Amino acid sequence: MSKNAKIAAGGVAVGLLLLFWLPWWVSFLIIVGVPAAAYLTLDPSQRRRLRGVTRKGIGR
Repeated sequence: MSKNAKIAAGGVAVGLLLLFWLPWWVSFLIIVGVPAAAYLTLDPSQRRRLRGVTRKGIGR
C-alpha cells in the first residue's frame, strides 16, 4: 500500500470516528473546512496551477 493510500485510509477512519463521536454538523464542518483552509493557504500561482490540473493530469 502506498503512502498516499495509507493517509487516505487513515482519513476515512478518523472521519467515521468523528461522525459517531461528534454531532453531524461538526463532522461536516471539519470534512469541508480542512481542505478549504488548505486551499486558501496556497499562493495565487499555486491555486491557478491546481485549477489547471485535471484528474488525468495528476501524477504526470
